[in-house]
Amino acid sequence: MAKLMRAVQYDGYGGGPSALKHVEVPPPTPNKNEILIKLEAASINPFDWKVQKGKLRPLLPRKFPYIPGTDVAGEVIEAGPGVKKFKPGDKVTAIVDPFNGGGLAEFAVIKESITALRPPEIPASECAGLPVAALTAHQALVQSAGIKLDGTGQRKNILVTAASGGVGHYAVQLAKMGNTHVTATCGARNLDLVKSLGADEVIDYKTPDGAALKSPSGLKYDAVIHCAEGFSWSTFEPNLSSKGKVIDISPRVSSMITFALKKVTFSSKQLVPLLLIPKAENLECLISLVKEGKLKTVIDSKYPLSKAEEAWARSIDGHAIGKIIVEF
Repeated sequence: MAKLMRAVQYDGYGGGPSALKHVEVPPPTPNKNEILIKLEAASINPFDWKVQKGKLRPLLPRKFPYIPGTDVAGEVIEAGPGVKKFKPGDKVTAIVDPFNGGGLAEFAVIKESITALRPPEIPASECAGLPVAALTAHQALVQSAGIKLDGTGQRKNILVTAASGGVGHYAVQLAKMGNTHVTATCGARNLDLVKSLGADEVIDYKTPDGAALKSPSGLKYDAVIHCAEGFSWSTFEPNLSSKGKVIDISPRVSSMITFALKKVTFSSKQLVPLLLIPKAENLECLISLVKEGKLKTVIDSKYPLSKAEEAWARSIDGHAIGKIIVEF
């Protein structure tokens, strides 16, 4: 085991990519029910740089300096006391506890409870994109929208906004496993990609229909997996079926107010703010779908850890297609 490991960290709020520092620090030690892994790949999520901007202060980070990054795939090096499911040599995918951080480093500590085995034949980069983005899509569709991924549920019309992005590209694929008609919005250059992921109809968000979120076939949506920024309730409302739901994956204060108002007025149309509750069994389900060839990670770009700030800037830019991966 190395005495020091390479890592990327920042010392305070703000500063964007230029505030990321390349350092050498001692590797972490696993405590009870924790595992130490050697990273093979990690992925960048908007959550990571939003924490750096201070959008979750005073909750996150708990302390500075802070090593960001939550999505990881790697190999188990050491199992802490009480760990039963994993042993050294196992290939795994997991979420790093954001309170402690540590995803952009050569070694990271993860909790057994939110870790899943991955088949060695699946590249780490394919699985590193799953934890936050695919779990968010899964939770939105299965729990919030009531979609059954085995296709047995009642037929539903689903809209996915920003369908070529990290969460959106998984949401389209997962939704199509259910008994659904999927409408998706994205930029003009990504229309073919989103169609290839299974969407029944794809709209350029810059066209009048795209801005109005109107289905080309005139369908009303039973659920919207809202992965884009913006859009007011007044844009969604006329496009929803009588009991339609808008599931907002990055709720702001305005959407929380709308959510409360809809509850108070007993509206049949609801806005549902989604807060991810990661579960190992859901991650295992997603990895199985990847293994079976039913779910794929679209990779926008790959960077070595030495160029993590470029990956950071690419995510902030907001035009990534699928996932941004950092490889070790």
